[in-house]
Amino acid sequence: MNLVLNLVLYLGPLACSGPPAAVPDDTAAAAALDPLTVMTFNTGTGVSAGLGQDGTSNGGYTSTQAKLSDTWYGNGLAWQAAVDDVTAFIAQVDPDIVVFQEIFYSGDCASIPADAQAGFVCEGWQDGDPTVAQLVLGSDYQVACNPGHPDKCAAVHQRVGRFVGCDDDFCLEGLAGSTIDGCGSGARIGRGVVERPDGSRFTVVNVHGSSGVSLDDQACRVAQVDQVFVDLGDGEPGANGTQNLVMGDLNTDPGRFTDWDTSAARWTDFVGEGLPFHFISEVGPDAPLSYQGVADIDHVMSDSWQGSCWYAGLSDGHPAATDITIFDHRPVVCTVAR
Repeated sequence: MNLVLNLVLYLGPLACSGPPAAVPDDTAAAAALDPLTVMTFNTGTGVSAGLGQDGTSNGGYTSTQAKLSDTWYGNGLAWQAAVDDVTAFIAQVDPDIVVFQEIFYSGDCASIPADAQAGFVCEGWQDGDPTVAQLVLGSDYQVACNPGHPDKCAAVHQRVGRFVGCDDDFCLEGLAGSTIDGCGSGARIGRGVVERPDGSRFTVVNVHGSSGVSLDDQACRVAQVDQVFVDLGDGEPGANGTQNLVMGDLNTDPGRFTDWDTSAARWTDFVGEGLPFHFISEVGPDAPLSYQGVADIDHVMSDSWQGSCWYAGLSDGHPAATDITIFDHRPVVCTVAR
């Protein structure tokens, strides 16, 4: 689950693994390979039981299925009808780089009882079948996931390049990352280095901040921001080199929450006017509310690329990823160039 619903009440509305650090590359040849279309999409269904889907067809997804998703699927994208819709959405967007948070890992199907599988991707699943990230992206992408978190993955289209250190089309722990003591297991920040056909490289950082509004929750997110910009756990920052795309679900709003959330303020120590990194996605009091209509927590930022973004189901001319009432986040899609 993402930013918990008591946020509305509060406000009143392992070991490191993965590829090496990125190599700086500011050449004109690298810039000539732009623009890129990049997307961050938290496909979680954590609050969907309260979204009023009962009494409608809703792709067969009712509060009953929402409870099954919570119990067995980690509230990740696993309902087959929604998987089909997201597959069509991604095919239309045709992104070059994608980061997912809370996307179900189909390898867990083996532990889910048969009576909880009907309509979900686990129905009829067999060992070796593609995981959900592969299903929605198709065979043209390489996918790599955070250590200890197969629900947090990054993907690169083969026309753009491949992840350094990931030799297969799917690398379960292909990103670099590490656990933060006291902030749950596994890596919530993952670094992947993409090598392009011309030999140039850039870094993709997949962010999924801890949820919650307590001081401990905020402290975990502060530590996660520091993993991005100070030390991922291997002595180097997650965003390493001079070509970085930092993307994901921050679980805080760096444009609205800085007065009370130390983690929101920590983002602004590194990202903003006059700083090495800048937001490409919208930030501030008028920014689209990408999470449940209460917060703008899904972001794209960089030290090298500039661009503009749209929000599925919020921006004019850009419909939602699915008509099924299931997701609590909106995909953010940006066109970026150097």
